[in-house]
Amino acid sequence: MKPRAFLYVQHLLGIGHLRRAAAIARGLTEGGFEVAFVSGGEAVPSLDVGAARIVQLPSIRSGDAGFSSLVDDAGRPVTDLLWQERRAQLEAELNRFAPDVLLIEMYPFGRRQFRHEIIPLLEAADLRRPRPLIACSVRDILVQKSKPDRVQEMLSLLERYYDLVLVHGDPGFAEFGRTFPQAAEIADKIRYTGFVVGNLPQRTAGTARQDFVLVSAGGGAVGAPLLRAALAARPLTVLANTPWHIIAGPNLAAADFTALRKGADAGLKIERFRQDFPQLLAACRVSVSQAGYNTLMEILALGTRAVVVPFAEGQESEQPLRACLLAERGLVQTVDAQDLTPARLAAAIDAAAAMAPPAAGLFNLAGAASTAQILREALQRRRAA
Repeated sequence: MKPRAFLYVQHLLGIGHLRRAAAIARGLTEGGFEVAFVSGGEAVPSLDVGAARIVQLPSIRSGDAGFSSLVDDAGRPVTDLLWQERRAQLEAELNRFAPDVLLIEMYPFGRRQFRHEIIPLLEAADLRRPRPLIACSVRDILVQKSKPDRVQEMLSLLERYYDLVLVHGDPGFAEFGRTFPQAAEIADKIRYTGFVVGNLPQRTAGTARQDFVLVSAGGGAVGAPLLRAALAARPLTVLANTPWHIIAGPNLAAADFTALRKGADAGLKIERFRQDFPQLLAACRVSVSQAGYNTLMEILALGTRAVVVPFAEGQESEQPLRACLLAERGLVQTVDAQDLTPARLAAAIDAAAAMAPPAAGLFNLAGAASTAQILREALQRRRAA
């Protein structure tokens, strides 16, 4: 009988968390697990979770780019009734599925606004007999916390409920303690999985690059400034006369998408979404994007020359730090969001076009398969005890 994993993920604005969790779900199913993939954000019809079964909660998303409010799928403030519906569905699914592993994405290192449902889920799992292994799935770089009492709250929750903290990174790039200084206090729970990378085209030493620039904005919800700057930068670059391909993202506002389309010409292709985006990223001469975890790991895995403009609104600090660490190693060109102008972006694109592509094998990129292996071995040790 296959071990069962209940994977909870909540995305708020972009779809980066969801895409990473989906890659983990595929790794788990390929590693012999039966997986219930429980998503609390807006449904993404194209999401590839492999053989996992998707459980969609009534959706909640961020009401703005600063993550200052939560709204339902109609844009209305979240009500107590909606929280009750989600809690009931989570408990019912937990009891029906009877998992061997409960894997919570981010919490308690993030998603504190969802403690109304996550803590009851943890409590219900903790009371089950046999009790499932409880693990946190978390990226290697956290957003900086401004309130010291929140850190103690995290430590208390980790001590109370969690058996493992699966850090999806390579300590040769950034140790978890860089943005979570109290990592030493939970060192016995931490396991580095390597970076989680989705399904990508096979990279070979002789892979030919095509002469086009790929501009992308992830889900697109906060991508309009980057896309506008890229359009304005195009005539200023040495690649002005090569084809440009813009992937705006499904969540870019309709008015912004229409405005972009008005600036299109024979050498400029603008689309909302491409299922074959990894193939485009593998083939392009230069990629221009934000600096989300998934995009950067794909850039490294595919050896793509890249310019990244880290998202830095609100208290966001993860993308700027990740981009900075890669730029220090000469792996990407960066432009700070607050300094974004067409001229600066054009100069960075020209520099990226002239740089050597990232070399293969710099970091461990087998995070999805390693997650399955770590959890399988932890279950085996528990059963043998």
